[in-house]
Amino acid sequence: MKYLGSCLCGVVSFEIKGDFEHFYLCHCEKCRKDTGTAHAANLFSSKAKLTWLSGKEKVRTYNHLNNGHIKSFCEICGSALPNLQMNGELLLVPAGSLDSDINIKPNGHIFYESKADWDQDLEKVKKYKNYASED
Repeated sequence: MKYLGSCLCGVVSFEIKGDFEHFYLCHCEKCRKDTGTAHAANLFSSKAKLTWLSGKEKVRTYNHLNNGHIKSFCEICGSALPNLQMNGELLLVPAGSLDSDINIKPNGHIFYESKADWDQDLEKVKKYKNYASED
């Protein structure tokens, strides 16, 4: 498979060639902090190859306390981007960074007991087509 992706400002673009083996929604405190959301949505592959198509020089990588919690991002817009982990043996791709559709559904929630206290029954929250205005 071939997937294309980019950052929000469009300066950084990339291609992934290969299949994803896992797709997890991570609720750990670190993932919640670095995404600003209820969970990170990350794809993992030990075989897929990452190629930067543009903006590679704008990609920054942060390894939290050098403990292996790694996040790559665009230095201009801050968008999450793919990175290699475990000495280059594991490719992590933030699902939202892809412009291509993927044919894998999440395998599950991880670190679920660490989830935010407000992260409950979200499927029951009122849904809007676009920005909501409560008059």
